Amino acid sequence: MTEQPAAGPSHSSRYEIRLGGRLEPRWAAWFDGMSLTRTDDGSTVLTGPAVDQAALHGLLRKVRDLGLPLLAVAQIGSIQQHTPSSPPCQPRKEAP
Repeated sequence: MTEQPAAGPSHSSRYEIRLGGRLEPRWAAWFDGMSLTRTDDGSTVLTGPAVDQAALHGLLRKVRDLGLPLLAVAQIGSIQQHTPSSPPCQPRKEAP
């Protein structure tokens, strides 16, 4: 039997992803609602949370699919989210 991880606080991290080139603000929706900032040097910075490494890799695949150069990826903080814990399992009582 496989053990399930206990429910409780979970962490997601905030990331800053810097791209070479300019993206229009409409692309923010495609990047799961991350904020999109165009900088004076001609790059674009995506900022926002990724719930886990798989989500971060998904965002990076989208960058690859656009064909823009990936200049930098930086973790800029973590966010603690509370998930309600489930009641503990009670042993089943045998019938007399």
